[in-house]
Parts: sequence; structure tokens; C-alpha cells
Amino acid sequence: MPTEGNTVPPRYRYEQIADDLAERIASGEFAPGSKLPSRRELIEHYSVTEPVIDRAMQILRIKGITETLPGVGVFVTE
Repeated sequence: MPTEGNTVPPRYRYEQIADDLAERIASGEFAPGSKLPSRRELIEHYSVTEPVIDRAMQILRIKGITETLPGVGVFVTE
């Protein structure tokens, strides 16, 4: 029986990945203007499917953390 008021809703994997990438960007691992790893590399790194990575990338883009250049890659905003 869950304790009322103390339950934390489960987080989707794409949210966890978006948060992890945002933390890695904030820490300087990916500097402003730098290109993030490819979709394939991220799929392998996080052991997830392509739609999960796409959704994580969408979150970062909406938050203004990254920008996508079609056919080129995803870059950290300046």
C-alpha cells in the first residue's frame, strides 16, 4: 500500500536521458556550439530505441538547450 503524499511518479526514459544530457552540457562536457553525439551513438550509449532518443532531443530543443541542423546534427546553443 503506497504512502499518500510520498509517491514520486515514474519518469520516462526519454526524460532521464534529456536530464542527463542537460547535466552533461551544463558541466561543460559538451561546450556551447559543440555537436552532440550522433543518434546512433546515443542509442548505443543509453541502450534505447530511436524514438526514445528523438523524444529526448525534442525536450532539449524545446528548452532551448540545443538546436538541430537537418542533415548536419544537433548542437549545443551558444
